[in-house]
Amino acid sequence: MEIIEKIKTNKSIDNQTEIQEICLNKLQSIPIPNPKSELWRLSNKSKFSNFLDYSFNEKNPEFDTPYPNTSPSTIRLLIGENYQIKLINKNYSIQQLSEDELIKYMKEQISCFDKNENWSDLLNLSLSCKKNILGLKINGSKIPPIEIFSHASSSSLNAKTLIIFLEKNCDVDLLQVNLGKENSSLSQSTFFCLKENSSVNHGVVSYGENKSNLLNSLNVIQQKNSKYNLGSLHFKFNYARFEIRIKQSEGNAKTNIKGMQITKKDEQISTYTKIGFHGPNGFLDQINKSLADDKSHAIFEGSIIVPKIAQKTDASQLSRNLLLSDLAQIDTKPQLEIIADDVKCKHGATISQLNEEELFYMRTRGITLEEASKLQLSSYFQEIISFIPVSKDRWDLLDKLLTEN
Repeated sequence: MEIIEKIKTNKSIDNQTEIQEICLNKLQSIPIPNPKSELWRLSNKSKFSNFLDYSFNEKNPEFDTPYPNTSPSTIRLLIGENYQIKLINKNYSIQQLSEDELIKYMKEQISCFDKNENWSDLLNLSLSCKKNILGLKINGSKIPPIEIFSHASSSSLNAKTLIIFLEKNCDVDLLQVNLGKENSSLSQSTFFCLKENSSVNHGVVSYGENKSNLLNSLNVIQQKNSKYNLGSLHFKFNYARFEIRIKQSEGNAKTNIKGMQITKKDEQISTYTKIGFHGPNGFLDQINKSLADDKSHAIFEGSIIVPKIAQKTDASQLSRNLLLSDLAQIDTKPQLEIIADDVKCKHGATISQLNEEELFYMRTRGITLEEASKLQLSSYFQEIISFIPVSKDRWDLLDKLLTEN
């Protein structure tokens, strides 16, 4: 019950919102995730405990953006700042959700939460105060790119929540950047609701500093004829966990996911995905990559669920992994749960090392081993990076990754 007591100590009951109360009550029966469950059995217990060790801090410290906003058309937001958002022109509208809209939506979501599967969301919402919840309703076409930042302060646990409603026929590029300071923990929950015929290119880039930690959950509901593209990258966290849950509520929707986690030293970074099809003619194309070096541990577990109602589903899930050290560890488990009988579904996993023949070939032509290794890594990274909606002239992710590694 230690985490429950910590929440109560840091936030008096009198000041808690209705949503915080509901989530806190649910956490009473499961104060920590069940370590025997499939979703949590590989999680490093000491690192996870370290995530919870820091004192909760609802204040938002000074923030340094990782790159300048050189594009006047880009909309940049920071969760925790006070906004009165109401951007409207002839092509699009972006408005802030009212408190009543937020409460109604969150109650609907919480009522469907599984206490173990959605433990990260329950923790986050029990900690997220009003000023650290950002809700947006986006409508229209030709919407400028949107960038939304979340960050943690040193020696603190910070909780942030983002809720996005994409109205009918909406089309947008949205980048989320999660930043961890040294010796910090960040809890981030994101909720997307895509209405009919809407489309989003969603990027999630998360990177930390020494001894930073991250719990990052993403919940997406797609209505028919919607298209959701996700490009994600997590690196430089002592402990990080990325949970992706996507529900095609009526079928006839498309989902494309390309994600990667990079670990070194003794870091542990994991990705868990659950894609559910609740109607016919659903589509999924998913690739997840892991790169593990030194004594680190990378994890991917993916689940595709196709009930009888989801006939004509076309789903593919591939896990590709690169092991750079004999002491590093990679666990991967893509899986299918299919009841429908008229589907086209496949999954697969590979674990390999840098190609020795290619390295030798490049070295015979005067390229150093370090340069040859970077060329191979560049090719490995590029497929994922190119899927993330980040403007190259503002932040070259490839250069950053090759420098870090």
